[in-house]
Amino acid sequence: MNNRVVITGIGIYSTLGVNLEEVRNSLYTGKSGIGIDPEREVIGFRSPLTGVIPKPNLKEYLKRRDRVGLPDQGEYAYLSTLEALKEAGIDEDMLLKEDVGIIFGNDSSAKSVIEASDTIRLKKDTTLTGSGSIFQSMNSTVTMNLSTIFKLRGINFTVSAACASGSHSIGLGYLLVKQGLQNKVICGGAQEVNYQSMGSFDGLSTFSMRTDAPEKASRPFDKDRDGLVPSGGAATVIIESLESAQKRGATIFGEILGYGFSSNGEHISRPNIEGPAKSLEMVLNQAQLTPKDIHYINAHATSTPIGDLNEAKAIQRIFGNSRPYLSSTKSMTGHEMWMAGSSEIVYSLLMMKNGFIAPNINLNTPDDEIKDINFAYETVETEFDTFLSNSFGFGGTNSSIIIRKF
Repeated sequence: MNNRVVITGIGIYSTLGVNLEEVRNSLYTGKSGIGIDPEREVIGFRSPLTGVIPKPNLKEYLKRRDRVGLPDQGEYAYLSTLEALKEAGIDEDMLLKEDVGIIFGNDSSAKSVIEASDTIRLKKDTTLTGSGSIFQSMNSTVTMNLSTIFKLRGINFTVSAACASGSHSIGLGYLLVKQGLQNKVICGGAQEVNYQSMGSFDGLSTFSMRTDAPEKASRPFDKDRDGLVPSGGAATVIIESLESAQKRGATIFGEILGYGFSSNGEHISRPNIEGPAKSLEMVLNQAQLTPKDIHYINAHATSTPIGDLNEAKAIQRIFGNSRPYLSSTKSMTGHEMWMAGSSEIVYSLLMMKNGFIAPNINLNTPDDEIKDINFAYETVETEFDTFLSNSFGFGGTNSSIIIRKF
C-alpha cells in the first residue's frame, strides 16, 4: 500500500507555554523559555541554565493508580497527548473501537532511577521504592503508561535515538500508516527537565555559561555561542491516513511527504557534514521535491560551535542557492533533547498555520562561512506551505521530515 499520511492533531507542553495558544504567541514574539535553576548552583553544576517548565497537577485528570507510574516527562506527555487528541477529534469511544498505536521518543528516565537507588541505599529496603518506581524508571515509561491510560490497542513502543528520538518516532509512525499497517498513530517525544538527567551533560562542558542573561544564552549559528541550554517537555503529533481523516471529517494540519535518515558512522558526539547531508537528500528524494520547493527549515542547531556549523554546511551543500528561510527554535526553548524532533514539528505547523516564521533570537553575527544563509533574524510575516525539520543526536543519528500544508 502507499497511503497518503496526514497530521490531524498536535499538542504541546513546553518552556514556551503549556498549550498551543501560549506556544504560538511565544513563537511569534520570540519569547525565551530559559532561566536559572538555583538547585544546580548549590550542588555543583558548571551551568545552572535550564528551560523552565511548570510542574503539572494531574489530580483533576487521573486517579492515583494512573498517576503513580508517570515520571516527569510522562506527565508532560500525558497533557500534550490530551490536547492533541482533542485537536484531532478523537474521543475515548474511538480509541476503544479502533487499533490506535503509540510511538514516542524517550531516551532516559534518570530522576526515577536515581531516586529509587538513593532510597535503597538509605533505607536498605527495596520495597520502599514504591509500586510505581519500575514503571517510571524504564525508557519505555511514556508509551507503557499512555497506552494503558488511553486504552490503546495498536503499535506500542519507544524510540531511543538520542536527540533525534522525537523525530524518528514521527518518521516510523509515518511509515506504518503509509504501508497500511496502522490507520492512526500517536507519535511524539518527551524529555525530563530535572537536574538529575543533566549532570553528565554538564560534566562534558557542553552547556552555555552565559548565566548573566539566561534569555540570551541559547544562540544557534551566532559567532558568540558557547554551548547549549538543556530543556524539555513533551509534544504529541497524531498521524493518520488521509482516507481515515477525510472519512471522519478531521481537520488536517499538514501532510507528511517524506522521512529521511542516516548515521554519521564516525565520532560518537562530534557531528559531521556527510551524515546530515545524506538525510536531507533522502527526504527530498522520498518527497519527490527539489530544494526550491522547501520554504522553511527548522534547524536542529543546538548552539554548539561545531554542530551548528556542520549542519549549516550540510544545508548549503544540498540547498545551494535556493535559500529557504532558516531558524532554530532552540534559540527560545533551549535544547529539548529527546522531545525536540517532535516539538519542532509542532512549532513549525503552528507557524505555517498562522502565516509567520519564528525568529532565530540571539543571532547577531553568523559564522563567516554561513553568513549567506537566509536566516530569520526577526519574526517573518509570510505564508508558506512546505517545511523541513532536522533532528540529529549522539551516535550520529540523523532524521529529516518534510511536511506540506494540505
